[in-house]
Amino acid sequence: MLRWRNILALALLAGLLTSCGFRHKKYENPINKDTQQPDKVLYDKAVQDIERSRFEVARITLNTLINTYDTSEYMAKAKLAVADSWFREGGSHGLAQAEAEYKDFILFYPTLEESAEAQEKVCMIHVKQMEKTDRDQKHAMRAEDECRQLLVQFPNSKFAPRAQQLLREIQEVIADSEFKVGLFYHTKGSHPAAANRLQALTDQYPLYSGSDEALWRLGDAYSKMGPRFRDKSGAAYARIVKDYPLSALAGQAKKQLVTMELPVPESDPVAYARMKYELENRTKPSMMSHVWGMFRKSPDVRAAAKSGQPAMTSLRPTIPASIPVPAAGTETGIGADVTVSTVSDSSALDTQPDARMNPPKTEGSAEAQPEPLPTNRQLTPQQKKQIEKQSKKINKK
Repeated sequence: MLRWRNILALALLAGLLTSCGFRHKKYENPINKDTQQPDKVLYDKAVQDIERSRFEVARITLNTLINTYDTSEYMAKAKLAVADSWFREGGSHGLAQAEAEYKDFILFYPTLEESAEAQEKVCMIHVKQMEKTDRDQKHAMRAEDECRQLLVQFPNSKFAPRAQQLLREIQEVIADSEFKVGLFYHTKGSHPAAANRLQALTDQYPLYSGSDEALWRLGDAYSKMGPRFRDKSGAAYARIVKDYPLSALAGQAKKQLVTMELPVPESDPVAYARMKYELENRTKPSMMSHVWGMFRKSPDVRAAAKSGQPAMTSLRPTIPASIPVPAAGTETGIGADVTVSTVSDSSALDTQPDARMNPPKTEGSAEAQPEPLPTNRQLTPQQKKQIEKQSKKINKK
């Protein structure tokens, strides 16, 4: 009992020291050059302020360096330090300012190694704001784009391997969010909508930890959409057997293919080795993880893949398989008999009748004869009286 009290007291003391401003986190990008140049002295002072969480003071010092010594060799480091101060300060405003500063740094210094680090920080800005898979995934989408940009723009950087693993974790979150939507449609009985979501998910993110279950639901959704989708249903079951041989659903997928009288494929050796590696290196949840997970805002990425090439394209909406396939040579399946062509002879617009108007009447037909104007004999007595009154008023004037 006494031991737990001591541990609790130490935890409270650490919390008090942290809240009182005694944090001292070392800065990642210091300048180790030993010199007493004025710009170097300003930079060192700003770094000390950043390490002690005096971010506003540090930015004032760095802006003094930038504005006073515009030809300083520490100009790039000073601009990066300004962005790092906003990143460390955190909050929605601080992270937005940090992203803008990092983007400016990459624009002005694209060849420096620190630009790759700045791009990684931009990715981390959105990773920090990612929410659980049942929430809005706008920050996860932005994080995926920014991490992919790092791999494209700085493929040989030392930050590339870390960004690749980070991209796998981000795509795990996006894929799990899409799976929950597809599962909702499947449970509801909206099989075309479920098949559309699950098909795009399994094609885009094959490294997703729940791809085998997504394929199982996909095969079931296609099977309930009619015999026209029998081949698509079988292809989903076949992918489980081939690409996820160690899955608990692999045996059931084989039985389903036999029942459907479709060929059962052999398991892919590369997929077998990759899946074995993932199962052996998967992070196991702790005893208290389920309890703390209820209060945690960030998503759980322990099941994310540790190997394999992440998707290098973004997830895009797809056309459901239940929509008719367009006819050959046409862009859409609806109104395929309507064609569009360029008018070569413009005189046709003047000589031919407008298709939007009624067809012209032929001469001599009853419809073509104009209606006769009413005569005085055809007027009623009341109409004649009104005409006489009007004529008298005109004569008086």
